[in-house]
Amino acid sequence: MKLKQTYSYLSDQLKKADFLPLLLIRLTLAYGFYTPARMKWNDINAIGEWFGTIGIPAPYFNACLAAGTEALGVVLLILGLGTRLISIPLMITMIVAIVTVHWANGFEAGENGYEIPMYYLLMLFTLLILGPGKASLDELIRKKN
Repeated sequence: MKLKQTYSYLSDQLKKADFLPLLLIRLTLAYGFYTPARMKWNDINAIGEWFGTIGIPAPYFNACLAAGTEALGVVLLILGLGTRLISIPLMITMIVAIVTVHWANGFEAGENGYEIPMYYLLMLFTLLILGPGKASLDELIRKKN
């Protein structure tokens, strides 16, 4: 009986922190997209050239599109604003990255494989389905309406 009560008590206490997983997913993704977005914008012409060499159509346009999506994603994920909406183009960016860059290298992250982009894709899919969580501007706006 004591074990059941202890478990129930601990479960109730953990429910108080149910906002944390989605917040941490958002912040982790924002952190993960920050450096690639900054790197792309620092030399967008080189990124466009590289995109061309790996067969991405309209490489300069798509370099700007990817960099802009990632940069906007950083801001919106931190704020928890438009989370479901920004998750879609970020997921597309991850799928393109997996197919064009990482797939041929296999799964392992250390071999520049698709492991990390796949994790990002799964986290973005989670945000698309569940939303940003309680600690977000999306939730604040929803409550005001």
